[in-house]
Amino acid sequence: MKIVALTLMSRNFYILAAVLGLFAVISGAMSLVPSSYQPGLPANASLWRTVGLVLMLLALGAALVGVMSNLFEQVDRRSEQARLAERRRRRDGRN
Repeated sequence: MKIVALTLMSRNFYILAAVLGLFAVISGAMSLVPSSYQPGLPANASLWRTVGLVLMLLALGAALVGVMSNLFEQVDRRSEQARLAERRRRRDGRN
């Protein structure tokens, strides 16, 4: 049960990274659209590029956290399996 919850946590970070990356691409595309097509929106292209850059950095950070949590989950799972195998080996009387 614990491993399933941890796996979902890293998957959530991957989903967050994908969504932030998509918004970063949309912000980058908005910087290329002429200001006449953006009524009521900030027409400054440098603002859109800055928002896109910040979102991309957040997406990369979320992806890094997802990868690291996945690696730590794998280490935790393998150490638990090794501990249980050692315990079984000792219980069976084989040293």
